[in-house]
Amino acid sequence: MTRTLQRYIFDLINRSQKLFVTLMKVMLPVMVIVRIAQEFGAIDVASELLTPVMALIGLPPEAGLIWATCALVSMYGAVGAFIGLAGTLDMTAAQLSALCAMMLFAHGLPVEQAIVKRAGASLIATTALRIGAAIGYGALVTWISNATGWLSEPVDFSWMAGGDVASAATGLAGWGEWLIQTLKSLVVSFAVITGLLVILDAMKVTGLTDKFTLAMLPILRVSGLSRDVAPVTTIGVLLGLTFGGALIIDEARRNNYPPRTLFLSLSWLSLSHSLIEDTAIMLALGADIWVILVGRVILTLIIIALLARLTLRWDRKPDQLATDTA
Repeated sequence: MTRTLQRYIFDLINRSQKLFVTLMKVMLPVMVIVRIAQEFGAIDVASELLTPVMALIGLPPEAGLIWATCALVSMYGAVGAFIGLAGTLDMTAAQLSALCAMMLFAHGLPVEQAIVKRAGASLIATTALRIGAAIGYGALVTWISNATGWLSEPVDFSWMAGGDVASAATGLAGWGEWLIQTLKSLVVSFAVITGLLVILDAMKVTGLTDKFTLAMLPILRVSGLSRDVAPVTTIGVLLGLTFGGALIIDEARRNNYPPRTLFLSLSWLSLSHSLIEDTAIMLALGADIWVILVGRVILTLIIIALLARLTLRWDRKPDQLATDTA
């Protein structure tokens, strides 16, 4: 028993270390590049480019800076931008909810999409999917509000004003602080990866994986996602793309998933992930739960179902395709 446990712990640490190193090879260079880009004003440039887009969606110019910070840096960076602009923001509940939903669809793109690419899906396709879904959904929410008056009440941002944390949150603090925060995040990432591997192993041994997959079958049928990746995909949906992507990298190495399975799973993760933490952050800002959670998840399932239909031929053999077209 003791030897078995020791062997498992050794194997677990070995798997965690390999997975962590794989992630760091992807994440660290991107994080450094993003940090340097911030120093040279990339956020301001992106904000200026997004201002016309915000106008088309029905959002104020300040939303461009917030979303640019979110897309290029992180969700927490965008929260810092929110706080820094609180004194000048003039938005309705629908506009706030639309912006928050856009942030949930597309945030931390340089790091997260690098992980998606490493896990086996197209970086360009999944990035375009996230940005397109964000803009389309944001425009839909503001259009419905303008047409019906839904969520048209103004939002009071006075409770945010007075906090000068935007510079730190958006990554404009010194390199020393950035390095410390990065090291902390790496330590936490290793611990979380190890914990998730233990959970997945425990689920397999106890049979919870099969039961969980069975419970997910109705959603899987609608979305077209393979039941083989249901457990790791769901973990990513609940906890985040970084950890979900890491687990998919590990599973793909061992099970050799076909390209279509990886693409659908990672597209799902790209559109809707970290439903617990990130949704809670947006609710704290004052967003409407029907917009940022229910509507977003429904749209994700619709998109994945459509992608599943469009990619049906990916996994078919050449002789099957010839038969279909004959």
